[in-house]
Order: sequence, then structure tokens, then C-alpha cells
Amino acid sequence: MPTWPLPECPDHRIPGPGDAGSFWEDRGDRRHCGVDLHAPAGSRVLAIVQGTVLRIGIQTDPHRVPYWNRTFYVLVKDQHGHIIRYAELGELSVGEGDHLEEGQCIGRVGAVIDPSRIDEGAPAYIRRLGAEGTCCMLHLEIYTAMPGSLDRYLGGNWFGCTPPAFLIDPTGLLRKAGGR
Repeated sequence: MPTWPLPECPDHRIPGPGDAGSFWEDRGDRRHCGVDLHAPAGSRVLAIVQGTVLRIGIQTDPHRVPYWNRTFYVLVKDQHGHIIRYAELGELSVGEGDHLEEGQCIGRVGAVIDPSRIDEGAPAYIRRLGAEGTCCMLHLEIYTAMPGSLDRYLGGNWFGCTPPAFLIDPTGLLRKAGGR
């Protein structure tokens, strides 16, 4: 059975269709590519399944969008060939090429949004997150293969109405890991 990725968070709630942070949530001009699991900043993030770290990088950065903080992502290839993106991490505990065991710490949850920098020009869902104080989360995505072009992708969102062929809903894996 896969491991729940946020061991310090007893609420294993997965946002469902229509909920904020759910897979393929309609955000007006964009669609959400993954699932957001809210947790306090600094919460450990564990590998759901074993795999190999393919790449690490910057997920969000205030130089791209002013209300973002700098957060990171880790791309892990699992034993089935799927690519899992653990994103919006404040700290990383792994490096490229590392083999991960299921349950191994890969990093810590970061604060993706700085509420003090949100203004009226920010999308409604960003203003809502700032007002609710839910700016810290693990953003999780799954791909069938390494995506080629991500020219319509930014910070966990896809600018288009049709999901890219490589994108998988992570809800099923999270349910197997004990999510509800």
C-alpha cells in the first residue's frame, strides 16, 4: 500500500471535484494540474512509492509572479514508469539521481503564496487562499511520461481546456495511500 505523503497531518482529505485544489479545477483562465494537500509550512513530505529522482527545480518564484514565494519541485519516476511531481516544497532532502524508498522524506512543505503581496489583480482563487490563510501545501501531479513542452504550464496550472495527454489524476494513488 502506498504511503500517505504528509505524516504529521492527520486529515487525509483529498479535494474532490468542485473543491478548491482538486484535480482539473477550473480556475477561470487555467486548469489545476494536480491535487493540493494543505499542511503547515515545514511539514515533512514523504515519497508515496519508491522511485528515482529525475529532476529537481524551482516550482514558483516571485520573479515570475509577484505574490509567489520561491518553492521547489521533485520529479520522481516510480516503478511503473509514471512521473510524480512533488511540488511547492520549501526545502529539499534529496538530489537528482537518488533512489527513494517508499516513506522516505523528500522535503518539507513550503508557503507558495505571500499574502502580503496579493492584490486585486491576482486570480480569485489566489485571493481566496490568501484570505483563508491556506498558502502552504503539497502540490502533487502524476504524468504517464516526462512531459515534452510545458509552454502552457505555470505553477501547477495548465492554460487550456483540454488536459495534456501525459497528465494523470493523482486522486487514485492518494486514495490507495489512505486518503479520503
